[in-house]
Amino acid sequence: MGTAKTFTLLAAMTAIFMAIGFLVGGMAGMILAFVVAAGMNVFAWWNSDKMVLRMQGAQEVLPDTKNPMLRAFGEDVARLAENAGLPAPRIYIIDTPQPNAFATGRNPQNAAVAATTGLLNMLNREEVAGVMAHELAHVQNRDTLTMTVTATLAGAIGMLANFALFFGRDRAGLIGSIAIMIFAPMAAALVQMAISRSREYVADKRGAEICGNPLWLASALEKIERGARSQINPYAERSPAMAHMYISNPLNGRGQDKLFSTHPSTANRVEALRRMAGEMGISGVAAPTARSSGPWG
Repeated sequence: MGTAKTFTLLAAMTAIFMAIGFLVGGMAGMILAFVVAAGMNVFAWWNSDKMVLRMQGAQEVLPDTKNPMLRAFGEDVARLAENAGLPAPRIYIIDTPQPNAFATGRNPQNAAVAATTGLLNMLNREEVAGVMAHELAHVQNRDTLTMTVTATLAGAIGMLANFALFFGRDRAGLIGSIAIMIFAPMAAALVQMAISRSREYVADKRGAEICGNPLWLASALEKIERGARSQINPYAERSPAMAHMYISNPLNGRGQDKLFSTHPSTANRVEALRRMAGEMGISGVAAPTARSSGPWG
């Protein structure tokens, strides 16, 4: 259902793009704007992992790190990647107290996963495994590619909407051109947010399969939401356009599946995971580790 919804929403965004392009300059105007926007986003897609990691202040965790807890973290991620049938990704740490994580990279062979120090300090080892399994699910499902396609279309729609005010008056009129400039980018943004929410549910399900226990991720999501409400992520605040990449909204952790939310409600996600655990015959909560504050605290 998540994949079908994603393709439906992509088709809707494509339809918006084509309609605005026709109103602005016919077929020629649509093609020109798309070529420019696509070129910019192809460059961003090819270098997306480096750009995102640099913008978020991520530091790579090398296999020969002397920190035993970070070494164990790396081994856990490698084991989860093996469970998923993926190459071991590069691993990064972001020094911020807010618990969160994300994945990036154009394909599984060039993937990277990043976790904040707040995540490692707040969660126990099983919960961290659930979170990283979720991020590996994004890698396996090539969600970074999906979001790049939506960004390309959204950028092209925004460009065409701006053109409409100056070059689309003959076809749409002044009022129509202003309406296009205002509402077309808004519609594209809503579709982009809906795709992001859809992919989170799919990654939750696949992540639970990778780590073997949906309750690990369910427990982690509840702790992450509480932490995101009380801690500021300065890197995400400086780059709010990257918020959809994190496992939980780094800008705020509140709300239901609202129209302008890039992430589904945590309560809805936890409910789906607990239901999945029941179907698998798993009950209880995430198993505690020897340390109450998390294995990296």
